[in-house]
Amino acid sequence: MNIQIITDSSSDITNISREDLTILPMKITFDEEEYLDGINLSHQEFYERLVECDALPTTSQIPPYEFGEAIRKVTGSGGTAIIITLSGKLSGTYQSACIAAKEFEGHAFVVDSENATVGERALVEYALQLKDTGMDPQTIVKKLNEDKKKIRLIALLDTLEYLKKGGRISKTAALAGNVLSIKPVVGVVDGEVVMLGKARGSKQGNNLLVQHIKTSGGIDFQKPYFLGYTGLSDTLMQKYITDSEALWKEHVESLPVATVGGTIGTHVGPGAIAVAFFALS
Repeated sequence: MNIQIITDSSSDITNISREDLTILPMKITFDEEEYLDGINLSHQEFYERLVECDALPTTSQIPPYEFGEAIRKVTGSGGTAIIITLSGKLSGTYQSACIAAKEFEGHAFVVDSENATVGERALVEYALQLKDTGMDPQTIVKKLNEDKKKIRLIALLDTLEYLKKGGRISKTAALAGNVLSIKPVVGVVDGEVVMLGKARGSKQGNNLLVQHIKTSGGIDFQKPYFLGYTGLSDTLMQKYITDSEALWKEHVESLPVATVGGTIGTHVGPGAIAVAFFALS
């Protein structure tokens, strides 16, 4: 059965090459220079520019036309497209995909991941798992919409500077937070980014991250799960892996790691750690 999974680059999939997976790039603009995420701007290049710039870059949604072209390639050969997007509450990309899919009724289905970065990626890779079992498109879409509610994305931020630059917190709050070494813990709930807690320093932050994972229902290691990090170094993430070893060591030999790209990295800056998984309950 010819089924193509289509997603946007905010899913931060950079190391998978499959003929049945299409990744459409988001647009990132630095000082009026527009780049295609993952095409002519790698994650490393993005962070090299981010730490040097005064004004934050901007990101743009994928227009309906580009989704339409990707869908047309699939349906033109008799296939069916399943499109999985960044949360509709964080970007207009989901709406763009819905507009495009109307032209291909019955042959193109759109799923709002209600998530971002490695949380969105977990749903995309789950879709590929389901497809590999021989499941039909309608059943895959039904399963995705049911099980996406179980995905947990929890992140520990290393700095408040980029939240300040983006106008999400005041300069006073950012200054106080930096002086006190405050590390926010955030999550995605019902498609929106919410504050889960605040920690003093990285060690307490790691402990808080572990605590939220434990209280979220436990990790389903039979489904996709990921660690992600922002910036040019994975040092903080490696420390987190060591500190939280008890969560993983009895279940898996190693943990899949992804770099978080510009769509989310713009707002949180370097040094963030993210964990995405399907909860057991």
